[in-house]
Amino acid sequence: MPDSFTDHRGKIQDLLGPVDAVTEIYTRAGAVRGNHIHQQTTQYTYVCWGELRVAWTEDDGVHEKTCGPGSLIREAAGIPHAWKAETDCMVLVFTRGPRSGDAYETDTRRLEVPILT
Repeated sequence: MPDSFTDHRGKIQDLLGPVDAVTEIYTRAGAVRGNHIHQQTTQYTYVCWGELRVAWTEDDGVHEKTCGPGSLIREAAGIPHAWKAETDCMVLVFTRGPRSGDAYETDTRRLEVPILT
């Protein structure tokens, strides 16, 4: 669980606990990534620059939001998700689970019907 520290200078707040991988992803405007489910992995996407339209599916349907620099997006295991670059963008992806190196695609199941195109 994330911790925090407060003193006379202000507060430091951990945003996530241990991670298994940190990945930098550059995406060109108009490109779509995702349209898949991570079976075991929880993914946190931090937008460094640019703008993404993020979509995910829950029991009550498809949800979308636009995220810009400084946004932190949580993509939980088992939740179908995708994002589309509205502009060129750079993100950092922090993952807990089998999602790095040779295991990058081992925990991913592609959606038969894409959320975003």
